[in-house]
Amino acid sequence: MASQMRRWIVERAFSARIGHIGSALCIADIVAVLWGAVMRRPGTSDHDRDRFILGKGHAVLAQYAAMRWLGLMEDDYFRTYCHDGSLLGVHPEHLVPGVEVSTGSLGQGLSVGCGIALAQRMKKSPGRVFVLISDAECNEGQVWEAAQFAAHHRLSSLVVVVDENGLQAMGDTKGILDLSPLVARWRAFGWQALETDGHDPAALLRALRTRPGSKPRIVVARTVMGKGVSFMEGKVEWHYRTLSPELAAKALKELSPQP
Repeated sequence: MASQMRRWIVERAFSARIGHIGSALCIADIVAVLWGAVMRRPGTSDHDRDRFILGKGHAVLAQYAAMRWLGLMEDDYFRTYCHDGSLLGVHPEHLVPGVEVSTGSLGQGLSVGCGIALAQRMKKSPGRVFVLISDAECNEGQVWEAAQFAAHHRLSSLVVVVDENGLQAMGDTKGILDLSPLVARWRAFGWQALETDGHDPAALLRALRTRPGSKPRIVVARTVMGKGVSFMEGKVEWHYRTLSPELAAKALKELSPQP
């Protein structure tokens, strides 16, 4: 699933002449595991479904690709990504069926997730809330206000995944604002926290299926910017750079299934 998502990400980004490719490739494995194996009835109208909130909204092409894989988005609609008149923009739009919340203003996704998790508890719904944020997004003070709120209210149905790729738009995350070690910080805020390889589906599954306790949970997933495309991996410029025809062809060749 993640392999196909990566090819679709490159194809749609090239067609639309849009950046944020490295960020979307980076979370493909996480999104594939969440949507394909962990969440219950995501993107449907089931009142007790699990909800997904993409805090790092600029990587939404990965979410759209997952929805396409699962048949929650038609291919013709998926192909309108960032074309004139389409609701499929660079950031999630809640008017798109299957998208819970419009996001992209970094730091706000977790706060919304807290509110939904609290509402689900009040309604006695078994639905869980999964929020995917970035390590750089943790620079936002609002993230830590939400972390305190979730711990205080013991929102055990809330699960956060941090995409820890070590980069942000302007450079190395540790050099801009070092928040490591993230696991220790979240535990200090009252969360059940662990760390795993964000590109190992089996490891992600084990982490995300960890038996819940009375605390909100967080999984810090170590990832690589631009994962799967050699000339993008670990390169900060692929946070915003677009593809030339030559580079798009090279990326798709690398992502093609091996004979």
